[in-house]
Amino acid sequence: MADIVKITGSRSGIILKLDPAAEWELLKNEVKDKFASAADFWGDAKKAVTFQGRELNEKEQDEILEIIRENCRLQIVCVLDEDPEKEAVFAQAVQNAVSGVKDTPDGDTSANLLQNDNGTGFFFKGNLRSGQVLDVETSVIILGDVNNGAKVISKGNVIILGSLKGNVFAGSAGNVDAFVIALDMKPVQIRIADTIARSPDQQNKPKKKGRGREEKETKIAFWEDGNIYIEPLDKDVMSDIRLS
Repeated sequence: MADIVKITGSRSGIILKLDPAAEWELLKNEVKDKFASAADFWGDAKKAVTFQGRELNEKEQDEILEIIRENCRLQIVCVLDEDPEKEAVFAQAVQNAVSGVKDTPDGDTSANLLQNDNGTGFFFKGNLRSGQVLDVETSVIILGDVNNGAKVISKGNVIILGSLKGNVFAGSAGNVDAFVIALDMKPVQIRIADTIARSPDQQNKPKKKGRGREEKETKIAFWEDGNIYIEPLDKDVMSDIRLS
């Protein structure tokens, strides 16, 4: 019988290929056996995991992750969904979240520009907590928050459909054209290529919206002439962004 569970490596972690037709309990037992037998090989490494072959709901993903935790010391820090179609959907969500972003002079929308980024981007769903590190070889779209004490490292661009309160390192291989977008930009530190910037202190009182709630504003961080600039994301800024 062919393996119903296959484990392969990827640039950002491991890929767990699951037989879509296998009985669920049998598949879980196979996951248990494979990770238990390879416990010494994995050691206490920290890896991201991508599921392929079988669509899992959140409960099923949690069951598989718990089996891995119980049978080896490998630490799964996040689940990545390597799906260009989903990346396009969330790139569109970036466009919809930004007020006033329309077609650029050459006819591309901001979402189209993001889709043209080189390489296969990753989609990550979930919040990154303090101490967690998401390290990918390509651009990444994060549906969730990057909290204080968490860190994102990417050789490409970082797009956060949530709050950025931790650290981000974009263009980690030296790409000065990389950029960072967040729906709520309050980083501890942003680094693009070899340039580092800390979030400036709020000199003005924050804008309020309704019942004293702070109004969030989508912003972009980009490199230019040896400096990192953090500005509101609008049509003019997007038209000046260089996509490598």
